[in-house]
Amino acid sequence: MRTALFGENDSFWYDRINSYLVEREWVSVFAKSCYEGTREENYRLLIKQLEALIHDEPNRIANLANASALLQQFLNDINWVGFYLLEENELVLGPFQGLPACVRIPLNRGVCGTSAQRQETIRVADVHAFPGHIACDAASQSEIVIPILKGNQLIGVLDIDSPTKNRFDETDQSYLEQFVKALSAAI
Repeated sequence: MRTALFGENDSFWYDRINSYLVEREWVSVFAKSCYEGTREENYRLLIKQLEALIHDEPNRIANLANASALLQQFLNDINWVGFYLLEENELVLGPFQGLPACVRIPLNRGVCGTSAQRQETIRVADVHAFPGHIACDAASQSEIVIPILKGNQLIGVLDIDSPTKNRFDETDQSYLEQFVKALSAAI
């Protein structure tokens, strides 16, 4: 029996996405052209796409890699998106899209380390004003970091950078937190 992913439209969305995957036309269902609704509708579709991608896939790296690719495709005006995973007392680079990045980040350093330590989302309008910011890419001007939790246990963080100051707002934060919550069940 298939688990309900999309509420009352479960069958419609599952069949639509699955048919693209089966026919090997999976790229078109994830193309930017499928995001033609309102911003909120597009974010809800993004989360449905994530749920379809991670449904019944037990591999953590595969799920994180697909999630970072999906976000890279969906979000405009970003220059880096990826994951840092908790190993002992530091964050270690996981799957990402963008330029090569810092490999290890202590829990008390930078936006990622601070978000992980506090276990709360941090939105930074101007990264150069953030005390202890770690500059992996000089083009980055703003950043959002969302902790990934399973229960109360920190798994890692989702980190997204933009070359534009004040790129991320409350709407981005709300939907990206929902995205991470959906993803956390599969990693």
